[in-house]
Amino acid sequence: MGSITLEQIEHLHRRFKQISGDQPTIRNLRQAPDGLADEINFEDFLTIMSYFRPIEMNMDEEQLDHFRKEKLKFLFHMYDSDNDGKITLQEYRKVVEELLSRNPHLEKESARSIADGAMMEAASICVGQMEPDQVYEGITFEDFLKVWQGIDIDTKMHVRFLNMEPIAHCH
Repeated sequence: MGSITLEQIEHLHRRFKQISGDQPTIRNLRQAPDGLADEINFEDFLTIMSYFRPIEMNMDEEQLDHFRKEKLKFLFHMYDSDNDGKITLQEYRKVVEELLSRNPHLEKESARSIADGAMMEAASICVGQMEPDQVYEGITFEDFLKVWQGIDIDTKMHVRFLNMEPIAHCH
């Protein structure tokens, strides 16, 4: 795997300071499961950003597969808020509602319907035809891999570290 240059780290540090308002931590958008506010420092920020680095041209198939699984593990853990190894309908609804909450044209019930439909789709991909009384308990990481199979996560989930121009703040 390639490495990030000192110049890129300095640029990311400037970006971190911009996002944090020159504070030592950034407050996470989500509450931690114990109810306390979740904050990240610069080291945490670098770790998170590392999941978004672009693929390298010299990677072999095994490295590409590992790189893809690491990105998907990161995504999976964003949804699995109680870290029990399963994304439940309630966890998925919460994330979808958070993501769509700033859209003034979308009601909470619509966000819930989107989450419910996506969970039904995941169940059909992972379990197949379910019996009417059968309950889908949630998406495991193996199910998550099946759902994302064939989707080009490598190019959809990355940030170009070299081209990170300053972003104007919109208020």
